[in-house]
Amino acid sequence: MSDALKHECGLAYIRLLKPISYYHRKYGTSFYALNKLYLLMEKQHNRGQDGAGIATLKLNVEPGYQFMHRLRIAGPGAIKEIFTSVQNEVTELERMYPNLRDYPGLMKGYLRFMGEVMLGHLRYGTQGKNSVKFCHPFVKSDINPARNLTMAGNFNLVNTDELFALLKENPDETMRASDLGAMIDTVHHFLCEEEVKSPENPDVEAMLRQAASRFDGGYVCGGLIGNGDSFVLRDKHGIRPAYYYHDDEIVIVASERPAIQTSFNVQQHEIKELPPGCAVIVKADGTLSVPQILEPAEKKACSFERIYFSRGSDADIYRERIRLGTNLAPKVLEALDNDLKNAIISFIPNTAETAFYGLIKGLEDYLKDLKVQRIIRNRNTMTDAEISELIHRRVRIEKIAIKDVKLRTFITADSARDEMVQHVYDITYGTVNPHQDTLVVIDDSIVRGTTLRQSIIKMLDRLKPKKIIVVSSAPQIRYPDCYGIDMSRMADFIAFQAAVELLKERDMNHVLTEAYIKCNTAREHNRLDEENFVKEVYAPFTPDEISDKIGQLLRPDDVQADVQIIYQSIEGLHEACPHNKGDWYFTGNYPTPGGNKVANRAFMNYMENKAGRGY
Repeated sequence: MSDALKHECGLAYIRLLKPISYYHRKYGTSFYALNKLYLLMEKQHNRGQDGAGIATLKLNVEPGYQFMHRLRIAGPGAIKEIFTSVQNEVTELERMYPNLRDYPGLMKGYLRFMGEVMLGHLRYGTQGKNSVKFCHPFVKSDINPARNLTMAGNFNLVNTDELFALLKENPDETMRASDLGAMIDTVHHFLCEEEVKSPENPDVEAMLRQAASRFDGGYVCGGLIGNGDSFVLRDKHGIRPAYYYHDDEIVIVASERPAIQTSFNVQQHEIKELPPGCAVIVKADGTLSVPQILEPAEKKACSFERIYFSRGSDADIYRERIRLGTNLAPKVLEALDNDLKNAIISFIPNTAETAFYGLIKGLEDYLKDLKVQRIIRNRNTMTDAEISELIHRRVRIEKIAIKDVKLRTFITADSARDEMVQHVYDITYGTVNPHQDTLVVIDDSIVRGTTLRQSIIKMLDRLKPKKIIVVSSAPQIRYPDCYGIDMSRMADFIAFQAAVELLKERDMNHVLTEAYIKCNTAREHNRLDEENFVKEVYAPFTPDEISDKIGQLLRPDDVQADVQIIYQSIEGLHEACPHNKGDWYFTGNYPTPGGNKVANRAFMNYMENKAGRGY
């Protein structure tokens, strides 16, 4: 994605089912769980670079000793800093007790983060500020040990104010500014109710049913409870991803399947996707269950996970990204007038590489069919040289653009800054026949288009192509997200800007006014969540009309080449990613009522020239 876009957090959960001494004997280290937690987090580091945190729950601790510990660090190097801190603690203790590693029981007692249940979190801030106090996990302390609760998650909730009102709480700034604050308060409220009913063995399923029925959003959240129980819960639409594995030694849950495969050397078929509305629950005695907490609704798993967010090392995601590129081949051929001889295909940035291979496959399939047809049709008239030239014809592939080191714009004047921004990417000279070749560059998605306009298109134009075609493996992003992705302001979307420009050009500004009036009326009647009125802004235009306008908006005045933008179709997306049909940012079809409210609020903010989020 050429534009920086922050996205979902990552979750890692480990529950040992044997005493720590068992792992010391079998694997030669008492740090088995900590090492695996580190691997799970590192293998998902793409999911969060604003900060990280870990929490440990120790089982069967003597009364009076602390049994729950947490460490959080903000910043892009947080994972390394956290586990360096843990290592430093070990080193310090070994100075006093040189043979400590030989006694797992003592190590558990002395080391804060050695325990049987562990929760790791990687944070990208979509709500709240990027400081350590907003990093997960959060802790809800209670004088009753069994009511202590630690939670972390990958989610956004859009009804935090309603949750605090339900609980009749007036939280501090940190809790109110974070959706995890509302979530942990809600879960803790119902934990206390269940603990009153059964102090020794609270009903975790009942607690989660009561709490989750009140959440509006997409989420995967994990929790450690003071009595030794723990859980990971997924929303009923399956919006956010979660996978789990278990055997007689361990239970693992993570946001991405390859993280589990690599960290524990298990096969893909051994790892299960946590079904929508279900929870992995492990009781204090090690009993595992995966109950249905909420009745599953229509599955709306986030398609952006497949397009961009999740790492492409997952076997299914790799195939889906290949297919996304292949599905774009007919549109690209149409834009080229089938002239592959004078076209060069490339990709920007590296995350678009897999879709690039799919696009090449689609173009090569066309070229193979073309060769066969021409040889069959002209076999009696073609010379050997002509046949040889035709057979050896290939789709032209070049590494056109390379992301350079991050450049700092020390001079703040706009003109100087724009000049520096142009050089974020470098180009490969000598690859293009000037004024003859068309450059086709695939991106995984185009959100704002800022980097395309300010840097990429200008740099590509220096090669003097006849035309520049930028291809997006994702459809047009038209609506804000409120389930974990940092896309919340209408004015940021180049597709929305294009629709607004078309309305102005066609003297149709009344469409904006009428949609705004409908939003205001719905807000007055507390019905802002019933319908997405922003759809009316796009309704007068075809996707191709908006794409053409985007091409005009993204073409700088000083660029000589023609510029065309091609987007994936919704149908092509669903065909490539059949099991992840969450497409609300493309279609405006939100899986929960809160999504409509967010879209309408974001549009009202635009019309009122307000910079705030819609949630």
